[in-house]
Amino acid sequence: MSGGNSWLARQRKTELTELAQAVGLKDYEGLRKSDLELALDEHLSDHATRYQSDPRFTDYFKSRARAGGSPVKKETAPAPDVKTSRRRTTKAADAISAADEDEDTATSPAHVAQAASTALARTPARALSLASRISLPATPADVAQAVDRGTVAVRERVSTLYQQSRIPESAQLTREWLSTVQSVVSAIALFELYKLRQEVLPDRYAFTVPAVPLLRTPDYPVHLPDMFALLTPAFWSPTLTWALTSVALPALFGYFFNLSAAHSNNGPHHRGRRSSSSTSGGGGSGGSGNGGEYAVDPLTFSIVKAVVTYVVYAQGVTFGGLISPDAVARINSALYSGWRGVLVGTAVSALAAVYDAALRK
Repeated sequence: MSGGNSWLARQRKTELTELAQAVGLKDYEGLRKSDLELALDEHLSDHATRYQSDPRFTDYFKSRARAGGSPVKKETAPAPDVKTSRRRTTKAADAISAADEDEDTATSPAHVAQAASTALARTPARALSLASRISLPATPADVAQAVDRGTVAVRERVSTLYQQSRIPESAQLTREWLSTVQSVVSAIALFELYKLRQEVLPDRYAFTVPAVPLLRTPDYPVHLPDMFALLTPAFWSPTLTWALTSVALPALFGYFFNLSAAHSNNGPHHRGRRSSSSTSGGGGSGGSGNGGEYAVDPLTFSIVKAVVTYVVYAQGVTFGGLISPDAVARINSALYSGWRGVLVGTAVSALAAVYDAALRK
């Protein structure tokens, strides 16, 4: 068997298969690309006189001529004919070499390409076989399909992890819990309490997190609430004053002046029946019953809180010395915008209560 041919090596396996069918090559279906190249090379060289005039193999015989060898093997031809063939091949090779030498120096890339083609033609069959084993995408469409399959797999995996994390259920439960008037009132109260905590329970330096050169982070001082302030009157006086004016008095009036309880279940003449059913149903103190009844009316709560806030923090009423002016001053300085900010919060909670009542009707 002869060495590999450069023209055959550049052909795809499907094209080689078609050539094998055209020349009548047998038992080629199970051959690898490199073995099929060698089998075609041997068959064409053995029958060169038959296929030299075939235009499909013109480039093949030119490649053989450039490689410096004759595609015709010695068969039963006389010795003079073989010598003549050799002389013709030598003359053709000399003519090609002379034409290449007469070309300008600007054609040097052509010499490089011809040298690479010759080197490829002389590469052993083992190297060609190793190269044929490398699996590469045949077309750009195959590459796009592979990328699409990878994207779909990643998206399905992320969706599965999202469902297994129970995040949708937690988000739905949180939404249901926050979509109530009580949540609005509680959020406003927690915001006020957060601002008040910075005044009555200030932060103090506790320790320093050292710098991490690898992460390029500086020293970070950590401050924590001064828990020793719980033992001083400076903490309890403003805290109890805020709890009385913003929580206790509005909740007390909201419990007794309960408009939602008076007008639920078709009027106030059903109170006794409504109270018994509400108690047996297990309605909480902060929730609403089946008929829309609240234990503490949110609208009354907001109105009373607004009135008490204006009287105490804006007008300075102390209810006979029950409330300390110093505590009022500290609360006014701690809360966002002072008593005006509290009035804005009561307006928001009252509007939410009216909207909730309208939706229930």
